[in-house]
Amino acid sequence: MNTVAARIEPRIQHAHVTKDEIVARLADGRVISVPFAWSWRLLEATPRQRENFRLIGSGQGIHWRDVDEDVSVEGMLHGIPARRLKSPKRLESAEGARDQARPNKRGESTRGRRRLQTGGRGARG
Repeated sequence: MNTVAARIEPRIQHAHVTKDEIVARLADGRVISVPFAWSWRLLEATPRQRENFRLIGSGQGIHWRDVDEDVSVEGMLHGIPARRLKSPKRLESAEGARDQARPNKRGESTRGRRRLQTGGRGARG
């Protein structure tokens, strides 16, 4: 007898927030929770902002409009915390520092100004 088990996608039936975590009751009866530390946006949100959420995608996730954050049931089940993106200003300065520090194949700096400072091969003046 060959039977194929139908895969039932987990769905959040009810959710609430505590002082420290998101708690979700799934349609299959499981209760799961994750700490706010998994979402830097929720960690930095006020209690009032944390309480203002709604279920999305027929229970596939939770959305916090005030802080523009979504947490999926899959992410909660598989332990996938949200990554904090670098701000454009910090990203530019990090890229600039990385470019200045990266030498080319000959060990010379890739920036003319840097070559002058280090006195490396090919430096002018």
